[in-house]
Amino acid sequence: MSLQEASEVRKARLIALRKRKAGENLEGDGTSESLIKTRNFDPVSRTIKKRSRTEDIEMEDTVEKNVEGLAEAIIAEDEQKRAEELDVFNIAPKRPNWDLKRDLDKKLARLERRTQEAIHSLIRQRLAAQKGESDDIVGAMRAQERQNAAENLSDDED
Repeated sequence: MSLQEASEVRKARLIALRKRKAGENLEGDGTSESLIKTRNFDPVSRTIKKRSRTEDIEMEDTVEKNVEGLAEAIIAEDEQKRAEELDVFNIAPKRPNWDLKRDLDKKLARLERRTQEAIHSLIRQRLAAQKGESDDIVGAMRAQERQNAAENLSDDED
């Protein structure tokens, strides 16, 4: 390629670039077409074009098309779930006394704590009674009996 041919190619590229920047598109056959697309504006009358629904071009991939059947599917699924919920076996609880257990759990926990405290105090009293240091009546009577028995043994030995 000679220098003159290279300069001609470069000039043609620069002219095409200038026209593209100016807003014209140069076709292969030499006709120029404006790059600005006037979809809603009529440049001749300088007004907004009135369009009807039939003239609109349908887009292939839109959100509306993606969710078109989704609402109906959700409604049908919801109705099916409601029909299942109305089944008599689903209404009745699996354990008929679950509500009674729920209500009594708090009271039973308090009673369980008090029961454990009472058991511990009884065990302490028995241990104290065995040692003879009890402060309740039964423990005191047993301690008195032991003391009397010990005195009787000591009297018998004399």
